[in-house]
Amino acid sequence: MSTEDLAWISAADALCGFRARSLSPVELMRAVIARAEAVNPRVNAFADTCFDEALAAAKVAEARWMGRGDAPRALEGVPLAVKDAQRLAGKRTTHGSLVFAGEVDPISDPSIERLLGAGAIVHARTTTPEFCLSGVCFSRMWGVTRNPHNLDYGPGGSSGGSGAALAAGMTTLATGTDIGGSIRIPASACGIVGFKPPHGRNPDGPPANFDRFNHCGPMTRTVTDAALMQNVTAGAHPLDHDSLRERVVLPLEPDGVKGLRIACSIDFGYVAVDEEVRANTRAAAAALQEAGAVVEEVDLGWTEAVDRDALHWYNAMHFGRQTIWRRAAHRELITDYALKFAEAAERLTGIDDVHRTFERAHLMYQTLGPALSQFDALICPTLAIPAVKAEHDPYDPEFFVAGKRVDPEYGWAMTHPFNMLHNCPVLAVPSGRAGNGVPTGVQIVGRTFDDATVFRVGRALERARPQWFVSPSNHPMRAP
Repeated sequence: MSTEDLAWISAADALCGFRARSLSPVELMRAVIARAEAVNPRVNAFADTCFDEALAAAKVAEARWMGRGDAPRALEGVPLAVKDAQRLAGKRTTHGSLVFAGEVDPISDPSIERLLGAGAIVHARTTTPEFCLSGVCFSRMWGVTRNPHNLDYGPGGSSGGSGAALAAGMTTLATGTDIGGSIRIPASACGIVGFKPPHGRNPDGPPANFDRFNHCGPMTRTVTDAALMQNVTAGAHPLDHDSLRERVVLPLEPDGVKGLRIACSIDFGYVAVDEEVRANTRAAAAALQEAGAVVEEVDLGWTEAVDRDALHWYNAMHFGRQTIWRRAAHRELITDYALKFAEAAERLTGIDDVHRTFERAHLMYQTLGPALSQFDALICPTLAIPAVKAEHDPYDPEFFVAGKRVDPEYGWAMTHPFNMLHNCPVLAVPSGRAGNGVPTGVQIVGRTFDDATVFRVGRALERARPQWFVSPSNHPMRAP
């Protein structure tokens, strides 16, 4: 395998190579660093980097695999990029904002602590929009991040740097957080895998760990790698009150889907969906049918009130309030879209609006819950379009999808309903490519706390349609 292609191998394959002593953690780290140095000037997926530290740590990992020193751990020597919104001890966490440009954290967030404890090596932080409050990925702090499949388009957000870095071969594993789709939006736009676990399955840091819409999870190129990361991070943590006591261990090679019943919703009953996305979602359904599942389209009967009532929560919680707090002292440092978010948050009328979010989530589950009692999982598009342009204005009043004017922030993402229904695990996987080269994706939604089934369905899709997934033989931005 060439040095270039080595940058796209999976963590599972890398670990096999380390174990067999046919691959060294140093060799792999050098490959992803070389790839980052070659393409990051065009993609701009990395915030701060620590390449020299990572290479030093890779040499220690190499010694472990060679039988010198302590025994190798679960992710020993695997390169990991951490979103610039998750605390990493001794490093700054800017949340994509000039406001926090000088903030250095004394401790790591619980999930990051566990990944480091398992031997993963951080070589970079990944870009995010300011305060992680948008599906775009540009900020005054880090500039514009671009989609490796088509540089005119964005990688999604807010974990956009993680998605772009994985697709571009700049890391083997990456982390993300997801309050409105911030793991799954980039997973779809970049053609990778992202998992939103049930709230609390993976421990998180404050204050987001108390937000019921919040989730932190793995971002990878394969379903198996997502399971590897998930098995390391899941479980109760003494510093996170909301972390779930039960620790779910996912099989790395789950059973197929023969005999499973899978529901499919293309538009939830109200979303304007691009024709290419519709076609690719039905292609994913067909692939599952070929693999032995029974797939039927269902009508969830949801309405645009879902988007309206979701926004009440985002305005009321830390997402919205922090923009108001930071604007008071640092208006001159903040992006236009964050200032507009502060204005929207100020229009919240009070506790009544927040309560409407709960009422809406309950009404949504009155159709999803019964559907999931008859089916083992639900598949649906992740995004209503392949991706927005790299510098998309999330307040553009003339934004259209499938000929319909829609909300420029919420009208193209189909992810936030499952933050409202926060106990449903959701795995995002690719569903093909659009005509512009940008990937499309589907969400696999499980019954509450049934993580294993969504991975079972995702792995079946990966086996059936490997060409949809980024791999050493199928990746963007090849060297000329």
